[in-house]
Amino acid sequence: MNKNTEFVKYKDNNLEYKPKLARNIFNKLLTSIVMIFSIIAITPLCLVLIYVLIKGGSQLNLSLLLLEPEPPGAVSSSAGGIGNAIVGTIVITGIASLISIPIGVGGGIYLAEYSKGGIFSKFIRFGTNVLSGVPSIIAGVFIYAVIVVTKIILGSSFSGIAGGMALSILILPMVIKTTDEGLKLVSDDLRKGALGLGASMYTTIVEITLPHAFKSIATGIVLGLARAAGETAPLIFTALFSYYHISSFNDIFYEMSSLSVLIYNFALEPYKAQNQLAWAASFILILIVLILNLLSRIFSKRTSY
Repeated sequence: MNKNTEFVKYKDNNLEYKPKLARNIFNKLLTSIVMIFSIIAITPLCLVLIYVLIKGGSQLNLSLLLLEPEPPGAVSSSAGGIGNAIVGTIVITGIASLISIPIGVGGGIYLAEYSKGGIFSKFIRFGTNVLSGVPSIIAGVFIYAVIVVTKIILGSSFSGIAGGMALSILILPMVIKTTDEGLKLVSDDLRKGALGLGASMYTTIVEITLPHAFKSIATGIVLGLARAAGETAPLIFTALFSYYHISSFNDIFYEMSSLSVLIYNFALEPYKAQNQLAWAASFILILIVLILNLLSRIFSKRTSY
């Protein structure tokens, strides 16, 4: 028997797929179970999205996106719009970004580039992990006690800047962790090459490591913003709510509206017009969070080292 005949015989006897074998049947069974559980897991999400799309998406129009909401029980038959809440959400989230991104990126750079794995760096990493799991309402209560009650910021109590500070606490740990991990993924050969050519540590970080880790850092920032944009509890304790548009810079030191708090307030009202406005705001908020998550996926897929 030649070699070719031996190969065919080996292929027929050992490599041919046999569906009736016990291991193949067991594999199909487990695959089917995993598929069923996956469908069960995403079903609630799909149902929520479809229901909000039906209830809120059908009410979208230009006036809804531009006008201010009417107070509950107003003479007007319309509940107004959610324009001020959209702008307020963007402003509060922007304030949170201005606070958390520089601190978070700086902390991540320290952990990845300067710390030597000592007790202090381990303490920071442990604190970051703990902070990422802290309930959002705790951040709101903390800022309420430190900023709102004391009126330490130019004598203002409830304000958009207080809301931004509360949300920054939620964004901060994610920015620190993604910056730390992103910089760790940059090859040490790039650092050694830059330092070997006479570049300073500052130049190496700014010109070499940060650009290579930018997409990973941007992914963490966007995910943090997506989480913060949908939070309600911290803003109830800090920014409260307003029925009016922002007209000047000074308005950030006063009560400010947001989509999440508008939904909370109007969903509890006994008036149908306000309930419909809450559904429309829910749709817009889900759309914003969805866009931010899609951006994070785009950044993560394009990351290359």
